[in-house]
Amino acid sequence: MKNGFNNEKYLRIQSEHIRERIAQFGNKLYLELGGKLFDDYHASRVLPGFQPDSKLRMFSQLKDQAEIVIVISAEDIEKNKVRGDLGITYDEDVLRLRREFINRGFMVGSVVVTHYDGQKSADAFRQRLERQGITTYVHYLIDGYPANVDLIASDEGFGKNDYVETSRPLVIVTAPGPGSGKMAVCLSQLYNENKRGIEAGYAKFETFPVWSLPLKHPVNIAYEAATADLNDVNMIDPFHLEAYGKTAINYNRDIEIFPVLNALFEGIYGENPYKSPTDMGVNMVGFCIDDDEVCSSASKMEIIRRYYDALNRLAMGEAADAEVNKIALLFKQAKIDVSYRRPVAAAKERAEQSGKPSSAIELADGTIITAESGDLLGPSAALILNAIKHLAGIDHSVKLIPQEMIEPIQFTKINYLRSQNPRLHTDEVLVALSVVSTRDENCRRALAKLPELQGCQVHSTVMLGEVDRKIFKKLGVGLTCDPIRKK
Repeated sequence: MKNGFNNEKYLRIQSEHIRERIAQFGNKLYLELGGKLFDDYHASRVLPGFQPDSKLRMFSQLKDQAEIVIVISAEDIEKNKVRGDLGITYDEDVLRLRREFINRGFMVGSVVVTHYDGQKSADAFRQRLERQGITTYVHYLIDGYPANVDLIASDEGFGKNDYVETSRPLVIVTAPGPGSGKMAVCLSQLYNENKRGIEAGYAKFETFPVWSLPLKHPVNIAYEAATADLNDVNMIDPFHLEAYGKTAINYNRDIEIFPVLNALFEGIYGENPYKSPTDMGVNMVGFCIDDDEVCSSASKMEIIRRYYDALNRLAMGEAADAEVNKIALLFKQAKIDVSYRRPVAAAKERAEQSGKPSSAIELADGTIITAESGDLLGPSAALILNAIKHLAGIDHSVKLIPQEMIEPIQFTKINYLRSQNPRLHTDEVLVALSVVSTRDENCRRALAKLPELQGCQVHSTVMLGEVDRKIFKKLGVGLTCDPIRKK
């Protein structure tokens, strides 16, 4: 699909600003990482051209100066909170992140468990980490946070937290997801470093919301949709407006915490080097958008995708009505409805005509391809076959996989693997197609078109199983599903 974001420019100017910020504070900088250090798929979806590992590539230049501290909330451990894009719990993701960082040559200093209030699940997680030789620290819930500045910036507030031992000039503070307490860890460290006579600074590596774009720009609205479960709200930064007379966009939690940071900096330095929450951030994303129309369209697609995801989780008992309702309100701000996503209407129309579960895909050139469930194939498997046949210029009537090959697979599924569904999933179809391709030119041509599905959009009139979801994700396809379980 067409790119709208200049990734190389972003790498260059963002890294320049990070170096400037490190120099500003001398020997010790706590850098809160907003979003994910790698596999930032939200950014790559709303900013086509943004590479999911862009941040990692920048920080790789600073490996020798940097160490990483991973933060996780005890409340998220207690809830078994799951990372929606990877399907794993936050506590498992801490271990995954640590492995990934170490494999890439980064030093991971420790793990901090925040919002701790005696949760047994958090205790068990700490014991698990310690058995693996991983240093852990605890930061506690503070009454009245973030408004009660006097308590927070005292020995009964931040002073009660474990002091996180660090050894390098740049400390990157990251987490499996939002709301983990990264900023509070940084502020707590500033307080405790100051008590020890150590000069230290703070900055925030931010991606969203994009301060230099309008409040109601689709990219910023998509960020609100992505954090609807946290009830984050994008706002005009009142501190920035007062200090500079200029409009900048931030979000409620950063604005709420700014008086705390202001009081801390005044206590440490005598004055705050930052006049607004926006000043704290290092975010050059808005200056690297080459095609606003492409990024706006992609962001609108993301808002709709988040809506359907919330509907699916609501149907599974994993989300609340409030999350769905909030994203529905964001539709009005973005001036869209689900019909903006063309595969939605096409899949529903096919389902109405056939009376069967159906799916549709929009290809890069705008062509819509549809498919329905049959005796041999599920709607997702049939859709992929129809799409790659179209891309390869193969007539729709041509059967790529002989029925006599599909039937034995179905027999094995039902009789030996005890499956209730005889239809082939997407992975089974692609394996069968690969086998046939050794002797069939059409199959070879069709398989060669799979990479062209990356960036395309699919809608299904029923919720898909894990296997089909994973295949679409591996192909780089954006997927939405109606909140209807397959029968």
